[in-house]
Amino acid sequence: MGRGDGSGRRVSPDGADDTGAGILHVDMDAFYASVEVLDDPSLRGKPVIVGGVEGRGVVSSATYEARRYGVRSAMPVGQAMRLCPSAVVVPPHFERYLALSGRVMDLFHEITPLVEPLSIDEAFLDVRGARRLWGPPGRIARMLRTRVRDQTGLTCSVGAAATKHVAKIASTMSKPDGLLIVAEADTEDFLAPLSVRALWGVGPKSSEALESRGIRTVNDIRETPRPVLERILGAAMGDRVWHLSRGLDAREVETDRIEKSVGHEETFRTDIADERVLRAELRRLADRVGARLREAQWEAATVSIKVRFADFTTYTRAQTMPEPTNVGQRIGAAALDLFDRLERPLPIRLIGVRAEKLRATGAGGLALWDDDAEWRQVEGALDDATARFGAGVVTRAALLGERRDVRGVTHHPPVRRRD
Repeated sequence: MGRGDGSGRRVSPDGADDTGAGILHVDMDAFYASVEVLDDPSLRGKPVIVGGVEGRGVVSSATYEARRYGVRSAMPVGQAMRLCPSAVVVPPHFERYLALSGRVMDLFHEITPLVEPLSIDEAFLDVRGARRLWGPPGRIARMLRTRVRDQTGLTCSVGAAATKHVAKIASTMSKPDGLLIVAEADTEDFLAPLSVRALWGVGPKSSEALESRGIRTVNDIRETPRPVLERILGAAMGDRVWHLSRGLDAREVETDRIEKSVGHEETFRTDIADERVLRAELRRLADRVGARLREAQWEAATVSIKVRFADFTTYTRAQTMPEPTNVGQRIGAAALDLFDRLERPLPIRLIGVRAEKLRATGAGGLALWDDDAEWRQVEGALDDATARFGAGVVTRAALLGERRDVRGVTHHPPVRRRD
């Protein structure tokens, strides 16, 4: 696979076999940066970085010209400029990105009602039922790319496959501005030579554990007995990669039109800059959100945070989870990841965690794996203790060391619904 800079790009020729490839993953190319180039044509062909222009700004997006120098999202702008001194840095314009994102999503819905947005610039589409109207998946994907370009001026990359997991890999390999089709019968051959790092959920630690034992490709995983994989990675992850290496992914494209959310916020008595206190508060709020989700028998597909600084400037950031969850540990990890990527120029007066895009627990069917099984058991025991002895009697040991009298007004935002 490429390095995110267009190297190693693979695309399908016209007339490629698309049998069974009814799931599309559509990903806009360097979305924020491409919008800036669209609005200022003088930037075309130049290395452009979208990010904070002062202080500890981070890269939100970069054109492929900048990525070839090693510039990546979430990298400090200062580091990016050292890698690419000729880059042009422009501030983000989120309202403009949201407007164009809405137009792109409308185009997706013109093709099929089965659209699952993953973020502002990517989505899964199930086009298996659209064949009679628009033709086979390959034709639909090409038509969609043309419509996006003609009606927005932006380019997108599309992967077409029999499953969400393989479609996502294919779209990444086709970037920028490409289409890669993997016929259902070709799935295992397509996956076999790829690095183990290509599989969903296999991060640096898991890949290092596999590679240290000579398991470097997806085909190597297939040739490794499942019990061995489970010993190396743990039962849940071992089971997951065993299935994914064979192209097995039970997840369907989900289209819940009702948006719901549950969240908690804290306004501090005095503005807080202490990193440890802020992280502990995020963990505590995430645990409370998880408890409310479990009580209502909901799971969240998206986690968001809200941060208000001393000057009342307020930011929100959101992240879609690999699988919906109601486990506080998982929600807290996502919240901390979002927090770590947020530029923080001033002390903080308010912090919040919210679970969004809720669905009934188990509504997605039985998953092939459950990464949260152990934490689910632990937090279920905490729920029982709370029911018997009251809230606050049992808490995380990690929160006790950072407990300070910093809290002021506690907010319990109601569940929000938009029909």
